[in-house]
Amino acid sequence: MSAFEWWKRTYLMGIVNATPDSFSGDGLMRGDDWIERAIEQARQMEADGADILDIGGESTRPGSSPVSLEDELARVIPLIERLAGEVSIPISIDTYKAEVARRAIAAGASIVNDVWGGRMDPSILSVAAESGAYIVLMHNRSKPKDAAQSEKLGGRYVGVEYGDLVGDIKKELQEQIDAALAAGVAREKIIIDPGIGFGKTVEQNLELVRRMNEFADVGYPILVGPSRKSFVGYTLDLPPEERLEGTAAAVALLIERGISIVRVHDVRAMKRVAALVDAVVHS
Repeated sequence: MSAFEWWKRTYLMGIVNATPDSFSGDGLMRGDDWIERAIEQARQMEADGADILDIGGESTRPGSSPVSLEDELARVIPLIERLAGEVSIPISIDTYKAEVARRAIAAGASIVNDVWGGRMDPSILSVAAESGAYIVLMHNRSKPKDAAQSEKLGGRYVGVEYGDLVGDIKKELQEQIDAALAAGVAREKIIIDPGIGFGKTVEQNLELVRRMNEFADVGYPILVGPSRKSFVGYTLDLPPEERLEGTAAAVALLIERGISIVRVHDVRAMKRVAALVDAVVHS
């Protein structure tokens, strides 16, 4: 794949959930034809302007149950193998398991999107290093005890404390970056994600959006996934399927504050948002 040109425009990562239980209601793994529907969704995302497709086989919503290695492989590997021959944009594997990452790269993925940033399974860093894949290192303090549920609005995190929200996240991200570099990951293959929605309260997520520009001095391209997240829903009192406008507002604010990749469900709409904001901030 060709190299990204960071800080010249915003890249869109389209979400393809090979799960039955996505928080946003778009989990595709229902019925015998789910792979065909996933292929169709991915093709449409590419047509709508996605620059990357992110394939995930395990829900990361607050309170979700872990998926076994065997089940996750069964969900994502056949899909990535098919997509590698069906689309022309890079494929990302959304996993924290080294073996899933290794098999996904062999199947055609070129980006590893690890929601635990190498802390859950450190050998994933060596997988990225040896393959030359990009790796997204996300900050994550998620703990099951902090997850709270609402029938209408879904899960969120409560009672999570930080001494200095941005300072603490930057410190922990730097530790993850140092571990990746020590494992042999090339500096230019590292992307960071401050982890909006992961182990942060609604108020902390809003603060992160407001202060996202403070992560620029870490020195790496930034990925953020605000799409349909609980901080949008709880702020607007809206369920996941009604969070398009809130997501668009968050995307615009985040691009203005310097992020390089935005991970979204609604590619067509967010492509238009990104194009307009890019015209302002990157012209």
